[in-house]
Amino acid sequence: MATLTLPTAAGGLETYATGPASPYPLAHAGPYPRTVYAAAHVVADARALTDPWRRPAIDWDATLAFRRHLWGLGFKVAEAMDTSQRGLGLDWPGAAELIARSLAEARSVPGADLACGAGTDQLDPAAAASLDDVAAAYEAQMSHVEAHGGRIILMASRALCRSARHADDYLAVYGRLIRQARDKVILHWLGEAFDPALAGYWGADAFSPAMETVLTLIREHADKIDGIKISLLDAGKEVAMRRLLSPDVVMYTGDDFNYAELMAGDGEGVSHGLLGIFDPIAPAAAAALDRLAQGDRAGYDAILGPTVALSRKLFEAPTQFYKCGVVFLAWLNGFQDHVRMLGGAESARGILHYAEVFRLADQAGLLIDPERAATRMRALCAVNGVE
Repeated sequence: MATLTLPTAAGGLETYATGPASPYPLAHAGPYPRTVYAAAHVVADARALTDPWRRPAIDWDATLAFRRHLWGLGFKVAEAMDTSQRGLGLDWPGAAELIARSLAEARSVPGADLACGAGTDQLDPAAAASLDDVAAAYEAQMSHVEAHGGRIILMASRALCRSARHADDYLAVYGRLIRQARDKVILHWLGEAFDPALAGYWGADAFSPAMETVLTLIREHADKIDGIKISLLDAGKEVAMRRLLSPDVVMYTGDDFNYAELMAGDGEGVSHGLLGIFDPIAPAAAAALDRLAQGDRAGYDAILGPTVALSRKLFEAPTQFYKCGVVFLAWLNGFQDHVRMLGGAESARGILHYAEVFRLADQAGLLIDPERAATRMRALCAVNGVE
């Protein structure tokens, strides 16, 4: 147990005592009852961040070591996604190098698996003159992923959202991309809570017509679609769509508010996982999935339930800044030696947020070494005027 002083939401200070170290193993063997991808973060090279807002610098050793940590726990990695600060500090040249390095690293790790995000972020949305421009940007990224032996997650595109005029434009662009993909792809429906520039994606503001467009796309290309990741933070919408998918198309929950219940499933189906929250909670999630495999729903809920409160804090509005808490927890747990982020993004959350994340992570049994975590938290508090 360690004690430290933390700020409170009421404006005061409290003495906080941590609980015991995390009981969850840092390695796992055997299959899971769900397919689970962890969307992994990148570790900045703090010593090389001479111009952090415009010139990203990545600590490749620490970044790849974290992927080995996730693979060692039995997770697949969703590479170069939103969690890696894609579009919020990580540009396409950086993402391209990340994809190449991670795919090469995976070949040296027995059983390692990953899929890689392909989007259009090398294209300024305002500079896209036509849907052909958008499709060509996608194709360039898809070619890069496939040239390095990777499988594709088709990320949502700000440029497509700006250029498309109706649902048929989405069907035309996505159909063109899916037909030429070497392997099955994973679609990604990212809600505007994660990126306000994606409001009205699939050609509709309302959920039902947008969902019908996606279902039409899936029906037309069912043999080339592995599944779809839904990141709408609405369990009801995900379940409604899940019930309409064919058995051969996987629903990957991206709902970082309701993942525990969605992956547990109901009498009519289950969701699998492709989640940013699996980055910081991987050991607990692994232990919970083992309980689920054994038919122990109560044990699953007992482990994963406390992580939901933490996840809802990490992903609170403005949701796109959830990466701050993900990196913060990696620092607390010794996976990196600083809390700096690409683009200086760590400043997007304040000390009250970080203090509550610390408490919730401790209460969920996620601090590997509470004394080390408390020492680091004291240092963060000190530079924020809390001592």
